[in-house]
Amino acid sequence: MTTSSQQMSTSTLALNDTTANPAPLGLLGFGMTTVLLNLHNAGFFPLDAMILGMGIFYGGIGQIIVGIMEWKKNNTFGATAFTSYGLFWLSLVALIILPKTGFGQAPDASAMVAYLTMWGLFTAVLFIGTLKLNRALQFVFASLTILFFLLAIGDATESHLLKTIAGWEGIVCGLSAIYAGLAQVLNEVYGRTVAPLGIMKK
Repeated sequence: MTTSSQQMSTSTLALNDTTANPAPLGLLGFGMTTVLLNLHNAGFFPLDAMILGMGIFYGGIGQIIVGIMEWKKNNTFGATAFTSYGLFWLSLVALIILPKTGFGQAPDASAMVAYLTMWGLFTAVLFIGTLKLNRALQFVFASLTILFFLLAIGDATESHLLKTIAGWEGIVCGLSAIYAGLAQVLNEVYGRTVAPLGIMKK
C-alpha cells in the first residue's frame, strides 16, 4: 500500500451549544442583592439577615454558579466577572459575620477603603471590556465603578452624607443590572428586541 493510501482523512467535529444563556441569572443575582444592600446604605432599614442571606445565596453562590456556566461556554469575561462578584458578596458577608464569631478583628476604616478601592479598580478594568459588548452592561459597570469609589471615599472621610449618596447611586446601579438581565430573558422569549440593550456594532 502506498503512503498516500494509508493516510486517513480527518475532520473537525463541531459541537452545537444548546445550553441556556446564564448571564441573566448572574445579572439578577448581582442586581437584586445590590439594590437591597444600598437601600440599607440609603437609610431605609438596618443591615440584617435579609441582606446577608441574599449576599450568601443569590448574590454569592448564584453568581459563582453562573461564572462556572460561562466558563463552560468559553466566555472569559462572563466567567471572570460573575465568579469574582459572587466571591465579592461572600467575602463582604464574611467581613461582617466573622468578627462576631471571634474569627479575626473587624476591619477598620482604612482596611475597608483598601478593600473597596481594589474592587473599584477591578471593575473599572472590566468596564473597558464592556465597550465591546453593549450599552446596558457599560452602564452597569460604569455605575458600579463609581459606587465602589464613593463607598471607599465615604469610609475614608467617615461622611454619612456621602455614604447615603452612594446608597442611592447603588440602587440605580442594581436596577440597571436587573434591567440588563430581564431584557435578555424577554428578548429571547419573544424572539425579538422587546427591551433594547444597545448592542455595539462590529
